[in-house]
Amino acid sequence: MRTGSKRRKPRRWLRRIRRLALLGALVLVLAAVGFSAWVWSQARSSLPLLEGEITLADLSAPVSIERDGRGVPLISGRNRLDVARATGFVHAQERFFQMDSLRRLAAGEVSEILGFATVGIDRRIRLHRFRMRARQAVERAPSRERNLLQAYAQGVNAGLEALGGIPFEYAVLLAEPTPWKPEDSFLAAYAMYLQLQDSSGVRESALGLLYDTLPQQLADFLAPPGTSFDAPLDGLMPDLPPAPGPDVFDLRANPSIASSAESSAPHRDDLRHPWLWSPRRETGSNNWAVAASRSRHGGALLANDMHLGITLPNTWYLASLRYHDQGLQRTVTGVTLPGTPVVVAGSNGSVAWGFTNSYGDWSDLVMLESPQGDSDSYFTPDGPRPFDRHEELIRVRLGRDQALEILSTIWGPVIDRDHEGRRRAYRWAAHDANAVSLDLMRLESAQDLDQALAVANRGGAPAQNFVVADSQGRVGWTIAGAIPRRAPGFSGRLPQSWADGSRGWMGWLKPEEYPRIVDPADGLIWTANARVVGGEMLAKIGDGGYAMGARAAQIRDGLRALGPADESDMLRIQLDDRALFLQRWRDLLLDTLGPEAQAADERRRKARAVIEGWEGRAAVGSVSFRLVRSFHRELSLQVFDSLTAACRSRDPGFRFSRTGRQGEHALWTLVQERPLHLLAPRFESWEEQILAALDAVLDRWVPQGGSLSGFTWGEANRSQVRHPLSLVLPLPGLSQLLDMPSQPLPGASDMPRVQGPLFGASQRLAVSPGREEQGIFHMPGGQSGHPLSAHYGDMHPAWARGQAAPLLPGPSQNKLLLKPR
Repeated sequence: MRTGSKRRKPRRWLRRIRRLALLGALVLVLAAVGFSAWVWSQARSSLPLLEGEITLADLSAPVSIERDGRGVPLISGRNRLDVARATGFVHAQERFFQMDSLRRLAAGEVSEILGFATVGIDRRIRLHRFRMRARQAVERAPSRERNLLQAYAQGVNAGLEALGGIPFEYAVLLAEPTPWKPEDSFLAAYAMYLQLQDSSGVRESALGLLYDTLPQQLADFLAPPGTSFDAPLDGLMPDLPPAPGPDVFDLRANPSIASSAESSAPHRDDLRHPWLWSPRRETGSNNWAVAASRSRHGGALLANDMHLGITLPNTWYLASLRYHDQGLQRTVTGVTLPGTPVVVAGSNGSVAWGFTNSYGDWSDLVMLESPQGDSDSYFTPDGPRPFDRHEELIRVRLGRDQALEILSTIWGPVIDRDHEGRRRAYRWAAHDANAVSLDLMRLESAQDLDQALAVANRGGAPAQNFVVADSQGRVGWTIAGAIPRRAPGFSGRLPQSWADGSRGWMGWLKPEEYPRIVDPADGLIWTANARVVGGEMLAKIGDGGYAMGARAAQIRDGLRALGPADESDMLRIQLDDRALFLQRWRDLLLDTLGPEAQAADERRRKARAVIEGWEGRAAVGSVSFRLVRSFHRELSLQVFDSLTAACRSRDPGFRFSRTGRQGEHALWTLVQERPLHLLAPRFESWEEQILAALDAVLDRWVPQGGSLSGFTWGEANRSQVRHPLSLVLPLPGLSQLLDMPSQPLPGASDMPRVQGPLFGASQRLAVSPGREEQGIFHMPGGQSGHPLSAHYGDMHPAWARGQAAPLLPGPSQNKLLLKPR
């Protein structure tokens, strides 16, 4: 009996444990179901209001918001102030979480809502103290701007309050949205600085190490001012440096340094894993203008596609604004940035305008010198001065708040130490009082090209290439945003000390000093993130890391080849995926893959057969494009890893790619001239080096005896258009609800149709001012940031397929009336 009791007792406990486990699982399931149901109800209730009437404080008259079948609003009001208030209302209803994300990113306040995982991001960005700068910018702004910012903020908060529930993202995060302030609109503008410009001097730092370590002739060769692909508007081509001789640098005389490249080389980007791509590196845009003399309908044309990281919702929100100003009715249509009341790029019937990132030199690293034994001060032209110290508190959700002490100088914050341990400060245009404003809103009332250029030169925004066309048929280019005036003889290309006063910034250029090109003889303007001009105009702008000119040259040649053009011709060039840049690399491979090379490896024979069938496009089904592109990428990495191995020995974090995007000049020169003294010692010839790069690609992608048929560009270039929540919260089913389906897309980075898994055309615009009804517009995703809205992703198919869609709103499908309270 006792033995039997002992045996039964553990079974009873086991049954109890099983019941408790089952009960616990049931509770968890019920809690998950309950939470999901609550989130779903919150999501349903937070859909935007599309119809009916609602009162809004401080309106001077009713404002109507009519949406078409794509959710594109026509916002009509008595004056610009009322329209700004209504725009804030619409933005908050459709995109509040996006707006909140922009202001939090710029202010370094992301951890307040996402927790400890983002503290590192906040610490890096908080160095710039953009919250304080935004507040000061509002205080300095003229009354007209302050009123607009205040009206917009009131509209945002009214739109947020009018929702039936909090935006769904906050329900998922179990957080509460905080009201919008006028300063937050300037924080949204600072967020664009962070996206479009170097916020920490990465390129200048890498160049400094390159020149500190290598002979100057070799550094000049590796980091030239351009390539033979440059397509400047003024035709001034750069002088390209030759390869240094063996008396300057002999790689084979330093085998120990060269061999270290193999062990310390940076990770190769894996095209099958698109999250390894860096959207920041590819950030850019295309735009161009065609004078009336070259158009089919007699009006000037503007095309603009801004390349950014593609997320959901999209960066831009398309809107048409109608209001009275100075006795005239104005209608402005274009993309707005949620968080601001500004039409960033678009057309007002008299002028059409667009932007590309300029990549001028808008920042400098300043080497700091301190008195002997005194680390609390630094030398200035007026003698030693103590560092200013600022205490910042980073609030961390569900974690301990983080204190941050920021050291500041007369030039900017202390941002890092270099490879020798020397402190460096950062002088950046974004830190200045004129960095953000609403000046660009004056483009809405510009009546001709001259007025538009004058507005652009005063605009408080990240410095951009500004291209404009007007209804009189004229076209032009200039820089929009502030341009620093550097001391005579000081280019700011490399980190230097400013302590003796001979180097530094001496204020800002006046608008009349800005570079401009107006009404060119051929009637064409184009920019594509490459060097736009040369000579004195280039000296004013500087070099902040221009893109290689192949894309710009392809656009230029495409425009020159056109007969009388219209909007559809602009779209065709925007969608041009011809791989002209890689043509010479395809030919090089064919020349190298002779009978002997093929005999050494069966995969080389297969590769040659594929390359012979070169389609010449970045098409989704192209194997040849992906193979040649991957080979070019691998060869670049191998060659530059070897030549810059000494830099990495001084700083393991050094990456040659950070020095700029003009390495093509050096790479092509090397494979043409084949200097033995610049070849890695592990190779006997340049032919062996070229084949090794191809073999490395085949080793990664094609097993012995395998086929290349699946090695398509589309398999690598699959879109990853995702909502931020699906990235930070890997909850079951969230990605299916929030993200666009992944699909193969044509295009790449060195052609007009810029496209990668994570980046691409955040919008495409083609318009003739005064003929907006013929305008074409694309953008990924849709107007709404709400996944339950019909307009969350309805614009996406036309963007992905490149099908023409209208710029102007179509017939009204919904009407919401905002009435004065």
